[in-house]
Amino acid sequence: MTRRLSLQDFLASHTHVVQVVLTRVRGSSPRETGTCMFVAAEGLWGTIGGGQLEYIAIDHARRMLKKGVISDTLDVPLGPEIGQCCGGRVEMSLAQMRQADRDDAIARQQAEDQALPHVYVMGAGHVGRALTDLFQHMPVRCILIDQRAEELALAQADVEIRQSAIPEIDIAAAPAGSAFIVLTHDHALDFLLASAALQRGDASYVGLIGSATKREKFRRWCRDHCDGLGTDRLICPIGAGGSRDKRPSVIAAFVAAEVIADLTSETAASAPARSMELPQTGKQPDAEGDTAGATGR
Repeated sequence: MTRRLSLQDFLASHTHVVQVVLTRVRGSSPRETGTCMFVAAEGLWGTIGGGQLEYIAIDHARRMLKKGVISDTLDVPLGPEIGQCCGGRVEMSLAQMRQADRDDAIARQQAEDQALPHVYVMGAGHVGRALTDLFQHMPVRCILIDQRAEELALAQADVEIRQSAIPEIDIAAAPAGSAFIVLTHDHALDFLLASAALQRGDASYVGLIGSATKREKFRRWCRDHCDGLGTDRLICPIGAGGSRDKRPSVIAAFVAAEVIADLTSETAASAPARSMELPQTGKQPDAEGDTAGATGR
């Protein structure tokens, strides 16, 4: 497992660094005001959106380092003249970092990391591990949970890995607004964990791998064993909006997109309950025969 380089590690390994900050954005732009990037002579941390805009900023920052320029500003139109067709205009500040600037930047980054939404992948089977491979690159704190040490040992992603004998406790202890993706090796455990996540009432996303058949079985189980717990907010099957390809990596791609869309939506908290069910026409597949075989394995 390769750990991602933190901003603190990057700054510690470079004596001279220019901080690039987007100070004003007008019209369309790859990133928003306040976005930062850190440029060293032979290194880079963060991004202001890529493309020609970022190339101009990196080139200017490195010329500042070479010439000993302490600070400067740029005003860049995002039009045909720079080969970028966003159509907006971006102003940015560039300044060589003092120790106080480094300390402030690290503190801000750590605060942002602490505020990241939590995504709990409940099950370290093929799909669960494929999900962590994707979430490790996204602005979330991903936690992979399983009861089986041998499955957790197969995970290679840079995420938190947690062996838990009673994963319901991990769900109960999660912060508000967390996302829960339930895809264990056992249907009964799936039902217990999905119901625990729904009972919280504050999850941003609760997904259960399976089929329309499994969803209906879970609905009846909640009615009979969970005091009529509603399942309207449950997403089951997960990742069903894009493809019927059952390969774990493909399923994981659609599920990750689904979760990130919910987590990053400005109206997620006020959006009506969402349900993703397979069409109810014709014979429905058995739970064991649909998306990822209805289990994380």
